[in-house]
Order: sequence, then structure tokens, then C-alpha cells
Amino acid sequence: MSKATQNTFNKLFKTDVSKYTQKKGKFNYLSWAYAVQELKKVCPTARWGVTKAEDGSPFFKTSCGYFVEVWVDVDGVNLAQVHPVLDNRNQPIENPNSFHINTSLQRALAKCIALHGLGLYIFAGEDLPEPDALTPKEEENLYDMAKPLGKKFVDDLKAKVSKMEINTNNYESCVNKVDEMTHEKQTAKGE
Repeated sequence: MSKATQNTFNKLFKTDVSKYTQKKGKFNYLSWAYAVQELKKVCPTARWGVTKAEDGSPFFKTSCGYFVEVWVDVDGVNLAQVHPVLDNRNQPIENPNSFHINTSLQRALAKCIALHGLGLYIFAGEDLPEPDALTPKEEENLYDMAKPLGKKFVDDLKAKVSKMEINTNNYESCVNKVDEMTHEKQTAKGE
């Protein structure tokens, strides 16, 4: 990677686009329009396009669904992004229409621009698997441990478990924290 290419990536990466992001479900999104706007401010010669299927259509149909591909060229570095055609719940669409294809092209464009650095941090973690919910036994254990801390505390824990804020990824640390808090409360009471 040349020094000029690294400088462009770093300049784009350091560009704060957080004021343009929107929350949809559990993900933050950067609109393709803002991504293009900010890209062109830094790299006015940047270009992009859609990779077309053999029949000329702007999408690909495979045995596992529909996909689009977009490419972006910044300072001679051409990167591509393949993106599935998804609905507003991020689920594959079996029979997409032109609106679905267009929306996926725009999403792919924003992500492809991010590959060049702009807003890359927004997409960090979106490819991580979702944690599993606690088992009924784990929930019961956690709530029983927390009872000495009061009903409100237990209710707060239940709400966090319901929202998946407490899940299998952080269960052990949560149990340890509740145990520590219970011990501190008992020590303060002189038990």
C-alpha cells in the first residue's frame, strides 16, 4: 500500500460521520448520501459503480438468495462490496422488487465506501454473532443470588435479561458482580 493510499485511508477513517448516523433496530447506519458527500469532500475524484450480472441486471440470483455488488475507486484503489438483498429486519428477501434491489445497492455503496475508511467504525461488530439468551436455570440462579440486594435490583436484572443486555457472553461477569455486591452488603451489615 502506497503512502498516498495510506494517507487517504487515514484521512477518511478519521472523518467523524457520527452526526449523520441513524439507529435502525440494533444497528447504526450511515446513509449512502452522506457517505458519498463526505467521500467526495476528501476525494473529489472517487468513482463508484454497480457490477452487473451477465444478463445486464444489477443483481445476482443464487441458490442461497439475491445479491448486489458495488465497487468504489478511491485514488486508484478499487474495492468491492457484495451485499445480500435484505428486508428492513435484515432478513433475505425471496422475491425482491426494484425498491429492494435499489436499497441493497445503496447499503452496499455505504459499506464499500467504509472499506476505504469513511465510517468504518460504524460497522464494527455488526458481523459478530448474537449472544445466546440465558437458560431458565441461569436466570433463576442470577435472580436468587440478587435477592439480598432487593426487589428493585432483581427487577432491573430481569429487564436487562429480557433486553439481552445480560446474556451468555457476560453472564459469568454479571454473576461475579452480583456476588461481590451481595458480599459487600452483608459485610456492611456485619453479617
